[in-house]
Amino acid sequence: MMLRVRTHIPGFPRIGANRELKFALERYWRGEISLDELEIAGRDLRARHWALQREAGLDFVTVGDFAFYDQVANHIQLLGCEPSRFGFSGAEAELSRYFTLARGMAREGDGAQEKSCPALDMTKWFDTNYHYLVPEFSADTDFSLNSERFFSEIDEAKQLGHSVKAVLIGPLTFLWLGKEKTAGFSRLDLLKKILPIYQQILARLHAEGTEWVQIDEPILGLDLPPEWQQAFEPAYHQLAATGARILLATYFSPLKENFNLASRLPVAGLHVDAVRAPEDALLAGDWLPAHKVLSLGLIDGRNIWRADLDRTLDFLRSERLSTPREVWLSASCSLLHVPFSVSAETGLDAELCSWLSFAAEKLQELQTLKLALQGEASASIRMDESRRALQSRGASRRVHAPEVGARLSALPPDIDRRKSPFQERRPAQKARFHLPLLPTTTIGSFPQTASIRAARAAFRRGEMSLGDYTAAMREEIAGTVAFQEEAGLDVLVHGEAERNDMVEYFGEKLSGFAFTAAGWVQSYGSRCVKPPVIYGDVSRPAPMTVDWSRYAQSLTPKPMKGMLTGPVTILQWSFVRDDQPRATTAAQIALAIRDEVIDLEQAGIGIIQIDEPAIREGLPLRREGRADYLAWATRAFRIAASGVADDTQIHTHMCYSEFNDILPEIASMDADVITIETSRSDMELLEAFATFRYPNEIGPGVYDIHSPRIPSTEEIEQLLNKALAVIPAGQLWVNPDCGLKTRAWPETKAALAHMVEAARHLRDKL
Repeated sequence: MMLRVRTHIPGFPRIGANRELKFALERYWRGEISLDELEIAGRDLRARHWALQREAGLDFVTVGDFAFYDQVANHIQLLGCEPSRFGFSGAEAELSRYFTLARGMAREGDGAQEKSCPALDMTKWFDTNYHYLVPEFSADTDFSLNSERFFSEIDEAKQLGHSVKAVLIGPLTFLWLGKEKTAGFSRLDLLKKILPIYQQILARLHAEGTEWVQIDEPILGLDLPPEWQQAFEPAYHQLAATGARILLATYFSPLKENFNLASRLPVAGLHVDAVRAPEDALLAGDWLPAHKVLSLGLIDGRNIWRADLDRTLDFLRSERLSTPREVWLSASCSLLHVPFSVSAETGLDAELCSWLSFAAEKLQELQTLKLALQGEASASIRMDESRRALQSRGASRRVHAPEVGARLSALPPDIDRRKSPFQERRPAQKARFHLPLLPTTTIGSFPQTASIRAARAAFRRGEMSLGDYTAAMREEIAGTVAFQEEAGLDVLVHGEAERNDMVEYFGEKLSGFAFTAAGWVQSYGSRCVKPPVIYGDVSRPAPMTVDWSRYAQSLTPKPMKGMLTGPVTILQWSFVRDDQPRATTAAQIALAIRDEVIDLEQAGIGIIQIDEPAIREGLPLRREGRADYLAWATRAFRIAASGVADDTQIHTHMCYSEFNDILPEIASMDADVITIETSRSDMELLEAFATFRYPNEIGPGVYDIHSPRIPSTEEIEQLLNKALAVIPAGQLWVNPDCGLKTRAWPETKAALAHMVEAARHLRDKL
């Protein structure tokens, strides 16, 4: 029996229904609006999002989830631990420092020389495609309450008449997410320094009348070392002494052995992810003390399908959840990971649209559950609508294609193996391409200019013919190829002018995919992506990239890379159907990409890059289950890549992930060349590849493309020397960290000129 039912969410998308935050940020960075105008844009967005939550009947609005770039960066400033290497004088405005942490800086040094400071490292937020800025810690890191922004946003919400639940990243999760910048110490040692700051924050919130504070500790869903587990109880006893009512929030992964720890912490409530870990909800029903609030994350915050409300209600009414207590109904995690609202999708197929639920609709689903539990008649109409949508999806003929299933079931056992091992393929490739030592290349995309975007938009609106659009894109490709030849790059790319997004472009040409008009989600900062919706069986009706690559190769005698997105990345960066195993969907996509690889080879393209930046992202957060995932994920890549001759060179690219613990599986993908992100980490990641003795060729990124700063030739050469210290020169490639789509042409040309110059200088030395 539930004594009281409330509704809330762990967090809400911050970019706005029409990406208002993105456009305001980019206008500010271009100098078109002031800092004050940017602040006004942020305040307007927060007010709208809080109003939406209240209008949906939620009992609390969530405050503290808004960020101009990233919530972890917010905490770096709130907790006063901006790295000293940025050399802030204290005179800089808070937001100016904030964007410097995120984007790097160039400042005047001694004499006439200009010194620059790279941005903070960036990596994936657990197993999502959201990127956070990595805090840097050393033994002498200090903390202080160093920002009023968090408190001022709470005051904003209260002045608007909202009941507020504040949200913070927990102290242990914040430390876990960081990295040690000095040897010989553990960042856990900083817990005793950071806890007093959290105490100050909680005591102030309590004194100012903020009833509830959600503290996110998602690391409780990980296989934590014993010392981290043991740190929780004393830490939270210290925080509980402030008098604040704490809702401890976990998500993304089951608590397992950490359940008892989480349930006995001195907090007023526990939030569990009942989508990914329904057993945690049932265990909480059995064992969580009855005086504690149980917050159940019942609505999927990671995917876009309507909830089965009947099934969810049955779950809520189960005997194991019958302990008399206060229950909060919630999303499984922050709704940051889903688009804003289905209401914008007026051009989407009506039947498919009826199956979807974005952030705004998920608020309504929570309210419907609450009303249904309370026996309100008004819930019945919404419940009926949900039933009809689920029945429609289950019966739809568009979901299943028998020929796709037949092809999968008939695959030969060696479908995922190259004809020869790498050591036999390598001489054939060297004889074909005649590349120099330290060959230079890029990752694939070049700047998407205003003219490219305008042509694409005109073509989509029907204002430009296919012939004119093709001519415009060919002109862009020709210019990109000419620049690369002039710059002296060794392996060229066509620049991907015709592509809107590395996943969306392919999804538009595959069966089983649908596309939203406004289904944007934030990847980092102002960077937003519009994930495809995989609703049915996947196949490739026709070639997708062959004509563009063939044309680009006709412009140059140098090798031209064919550029494809890998099956796991297409899977991970889409909203995926939940009615069959993800492994099955991945294999379907892999066969479609395999068809494209074979067609590229037959068109004379001898180097083909199959990007898999999301391979690590799909890894289960718990060690349990990782072997199974890695088996089907790496097999999917090999299926896509293995249908070619020995002298066709397969590349793959991976970025912004840690690979140390899965290097055997990365090697098992058997790509001839792997390119990885290493510049922000100062080549730290490369050491793992050296220790493992990675057998194939490797291209560590030598400059960070997510920052507008231009690295000097000397800086790139220093990074390459670090790489040469651990990787033999014959295995080493030279390339940027990632694609250049988001950069402008002037900085791209300057940075690549420095990169080529550094490679040539080192060749001369070697």
